[in-house]
Amino acid sequence: MKAARMVLEYLKGNGVQHIFGIPAGSVNAFFDELNDMSELTPIVTKHEGAASYMAAAYAKYTDQMSVCIGCSGPGGTNLVTGAANAMREHLPVLFLTGAVPVNTIGLNASQELDAEPIFRPVTKYSVTVKESKDLLKEVVKAAEIAISGVPGPVHIAIPIDVQHEMVQNIEIPAPSKRKKMVPNLDTIKNVANELVKREKGYIFVGQGVRNSVEQLIELAEMLNWPIITTPQAKGYIPEDHPLLVGVFGFAGHEAASALIAEGDGQVLLIVGSSLGETATNNYNLSLTKNRFSIQMDFDQSVFNRKYEVDVPVLGDINLSLLFLIEELRTKGITRKRDKLEVKVKKEFIEDIGEYNTKNVLLNIQRYLPSSTRYAIDIGEFMAYVIHHMKVLDYDTYNINVHFGAMGSGIGSAIGSKLAEPERPVVCITGDGCFFMHGMEILTAKEYNLPILFIVMNNARLGMVYHGHALQFHRTHPSFEQNSINISALAAAMDIPSFRVTELLDINQDMINNLLNLNGPAVLEVALTDHNTPPMGDRVKFLSSFGK
Repeated sequence: MKAARMVLEYLKGNGVQHIFGIPAGSVNAFFDELNDMSELTPIVTKHEGAASYMAAAYAKYTDQMSVCIGCSGPGGTNLVTGAANAMREHLPVLFLTGAVPVNTIGLNASQELDAEPIFRPVTKYSVTVKESKDLLKEVVKAAEIAISGVPGPVHIAIPIDVQHEMVQNIEIPAPSKRKKMVPNLDTIKNVANELVKREKGYIFVGQGVRNSVEQLIELAEMLNWPIITTPQAKGYIPEDHPLLVGVFGFAGHEAASALIAEGDGQVLLIVGSSLGETATNNYNLSLTKNRFSIQMDFDQSVFNRKYEVDVPVLGDINLSLLFLIEELRTKGITRKRDKLEVKVKKEFIEDIGEYNTKNVLLNIQRYLPSSTRYAIDIGEFMAYVIHHMKVLDYDTYNINVHFGAMGSGIGSAIGSKLAEPERPVVCITGDGCFFMHGMEILTAKEYNLPILFIVMNNARLGMVYHGHALQFHRTHPSFEQNSINISALAAAMDIPSFRVTELLDINQDMINNLLNLNGPAVLEVALTDHNTPPMGDRVKFLSSFGK
């Protein structure tokens, strides 16, 4: 069989069902073989960058390695941003790029570029395979690296001639399996002892808790401690849980900030957060000040990076939590479901009369299924989502403040829907993001994906506009532009759409008309909101520079 077919057979054996990317000459062998492999569906996108975010979301919500492919040269470089994002998000994505024929390397061939060193800083492994006899071995190695330890992206560049070479006597190896990272039991016992010694504490939850929410809530109810989440962990703890205080960090809640700054908690138990800039409200020192700090993570590099940690717990978070729960049980600590103290009263003041971003989002959410997953793009609306929208079901927000590019939410919504077809998916994006990757709504149409794309159209780069207005007390005219009717643009592509111009436009019938279709729909919200977004101390942090 051809070397390209050999790779695809191995990927199929690993449970891969979709390959995201764009066909081109330097990867034509792969796409040709897909004609004879009905088990693998190519998701042909409009831009490689969008494909990389689709693949990342697909890996996230299937909990398995996904595959993204691009041609040599510009196709490959278009994937680099997505690779960097997958690295930050600990997502196992195999990036395959074409390369010029081996005998033309260094001769300035069409679209020639040495991609291996470009991908190296943003992947766990990057290699160029110049002989077909080494190809399967390298693909297997890359897949194992992608899923092992701290998962992450890997990259393989494959010259055109290597893809087309015939290989003989090939045995396709069994799929790679990730070994669990088991925490040290003595460390767990030490943590249990320290928790028992100190009655009051806070549980600080990051996105790493995604597959361990039940254990996290059980632990919180055993300790009867308040739960504070990072922006990226919004969506994991139900809104109505009595121990949930709210979000700390970018666009966070005053109650959470007050608890960190003024509360009498003696312990900070950090679960699944790397304590980055947006999670810590610009590295706020009050987080761990005068508190015994414990950090649970499977990534050793996060320990003592910015904050000194008294007890680091290295291991898969679900195992660390399970072991800690069992150890606390041996000490007589039990779940207190019926005796939970409401630590902080969360108040949501909804003045639904004004046509503004907050009220638009809250009204739309009223009419959507509670199980809806929201893929949130990058823009001023993101701050309103984090601060105001409700958490009504498990794992309901895909928020990327780590390495989200403008337009990334559009690709993430498509990857999420492919991973979990039965779950309602809504993308909240902006006009700036839409003009970058909005043509991916055609990808959703071509694959019959019923995703509702909500486009907040304020005819300006909103986050930039407000940031400059607050920091410099002026804005450049180029931040704003003439309004474009995006719903009409969608209609021209034969995609159902509706344009909201006032709050009364939002109702159940209108939402129902855009849901449960055999493809995507666009809900455009034409609104210029002059209110300052709830960005927290982000602007204050940026304003500290240049003084």
